[in-house]
Amino acid sequence: MIQAERLFLRALEPTDIDILYQWENNTSLWRVSNTLVPFSRFAIEQYVLNSGTDIFSAKQLRLMICLNGESSAPIGAIDLFDFDPFHSRAGIGILIAEEYRNQGYAGEALKVLVAYCFNTLCVHQLYCNISEDNSASIKLFKEAGFVNTGIKKQWIKAGSKWIDELIFQNINKDFKSNE
Repeated sequence: MIQAERLFLRALEPTDIDILYQWENNTSLWRVSNTLVPFSRFAIEQYVLNSGTDIFSAKQLRLMICLNGESSAPIGAIDLFDFDPFHSRAGIGILIAEEYRNQGYAGEALKVLVAYCFNTLCVHQLYCNISEDNSASIKLFKEAGFVNTGIKKQWIKAGSKWIDELIFQNINKDFKSNE
C-alpha cells in the first residue's frame, strides 16, 4: 500500500471487479479513456486476476484509491501506463468517482503516486494527455507540478467537432542515471 494522509493506494483485488465494471462501462467517461465499446464482466475479471504482474513486464499498473478508515472502499483508480524502464518514463491517468470529486482526493492520490514513481521506481518523467476542455484535470496536474509542454491539434473527436489534446510532463529534477 502507498499511504497518504486521507487515503491510500492499493493493488487491485477481486472485490474491485464490480466497481471497475461500472466505471469502465460508464459512457460519460469513454472520451477521456479512448473507450469505444463496452467491456464484458469476464474481460474485467481477467484484467483484475492478471493485474499482479510486475510493472516492469506488464508496462502498466492500476492502483485503487481508497479512503482511510473503516470502509476503505475504493473511490477511484490511478493508472501508470506506457511504462518504459529504458527511457525511465510513464503515462499517468486518474479517475475519481463523481460523488468524491472536488474534495482534494485526486490531488492527494496524484501527489503520493508521483513520489512513488520518482523515489521507488526511479522514473525520470511522468506525462499525461488532457483534452483542452477538461479544466479540472488541467488544474489538478498543474498543481502537482506538471507543465504543459505540447499540444496535439484536433486530436479528440467529440460529436461533430474536434478538440485539442494537451501534453503535460513532470520531470524529476533529482533523477540520476545509473550509468
